[in-house]
Amino acid sequence: MPSFSIPLTGLEADSTALNTIGNNLSNLNTTAFKKQDTEFQDLFYQQLGVSGSNDPLLAGMGTGVAAISSDFSQGSLTTTSNATDMALNGNGFFIVQQNGVQELTRAGNFSLDNSGKLITADGQQVMGYPVTNGAVDTNAPLAAINIPVGAVEQAQSTKNIALITNLDSSSATGTQFATTMTMYDSLGTAHSATVSFTKTSPTQWSYSINLPGSDYSGSAINNTGTLTFDSNGKLTSPSSNISGIQFTNLTDGASDLNFHWNLYGSPGNPLVMQSASSSTVSQTNQDGFAAGQYQGFSVDASGVISAQFDNGQTENIGQIAVATVNNNQGLQRLGDNNYTATTGSGQASIGVAGLGGRGSIQDDALEASNVDISTEFANLIVAQRAFEANSKTVTTFDTIAQETINLIR
Repeated sequence: MPSFSIPLTGLEADSTALNTIGNNLSNLNTTAFKKQDTEFQDLFYQQLGVSGSNDPLLAGMGTGVAAISSDFSQGSLTTTSNATDMALNGNGFFIVQQNGVQELTRAGNFSLDNSGKLITADGQQVMGYPVTNGAVDTNAPLAAINIPVGAVEQAQSTKNIALITNLDSSSATGTQFATTMTMYDSLGTAHSATVSFTKTSPTQWSYSINLPGSDYSGSAINNTGTLTFDSNGKLTSPSSNISGIQFTNLTDGASDLNFHWNLYGSPGNPLVMQSASSSTVSQTNQDGFAAGQYQGFSVDASGVISAQFDNGQTENIGQIAVATVNNNQGLQRLGDNNYTATTGSGQASIGVAGLGGRGSIQDDALEASNVDISTEFANLIVAQRAFEANSKTVTTFDTIAQETINLIR
């Protein structure tokens, strides 16, 4: 009897809608959860005949669930104090992997395992681009992000020095001016180098770079010379940076200190000049440093992860990969906040945050569920009333059927 089957389809569809709403409400506090909505469609129609104007007489046979769509709108971002927490601000998904199987997620509530790998709450590895020779290689295959917890950064010997200097053109011949700067050898030992200038003529100053005598027992090579300026105070000689300054046989057993003095910056402008102002060094730079212990890490908006060390240095260790698909609705939900691409969604396009329509990454933050409790309660009332109406239809048909049977009796 079709009278009973029609409201039964409504009860089944309404039950699905109630389950969907219940699932949304149960995930109200699930990180980066995307709510779902149940969409209905009418079922096929039975033709009972035609009207006098030859229009078909059609009787509906009920309703069914056409789709359960997902709302991928942005959830609110909440700041946390956990460096491993990340949120995507905009389109895209993090890429996670376990046992060679890659999946997608919006949930950035990551943590570190005992080997320093960045993992999801259920142990999947967070994937990204590795670093080659100090730079992120976005052409390399994706690899698990590994944070160097407990690592020690090796000391780096000074290879280049630079001093932004003005020498007083009004000073008398024989006037001396000196400044000191810290340099490092291959063992990370700091050395206080003295750079001295002596005026030898109106347009020339001699220079010397020296270390304390107790710091080395060998020779000082190419550490002296002459600077020549034109009538405008511009350095003309040397016309290029000075290479091959050396101090040999360092007393701490480190390798010979061998460095360049960069007299010119970019694009070729002299860093040393002569003018009527007092002699001064406004800035010194050198690229050496002592060994450093790992302190923590940070992530920028493009997903580049930088480790910080207690020697003041930072080191790029990878870049978080972000994936997008042509049709988010085609993604298959896997549970555990994860999705996988299907033929309906299209193949995942993998790149870096901030490019190709991908959102940016916010460190120390999490994306909240986009479930709105007031909306869900309103939907719950509507679904409940629809379920009750279909239930009432069933009881009405039952009463009619009983009365019909009684008439037969």
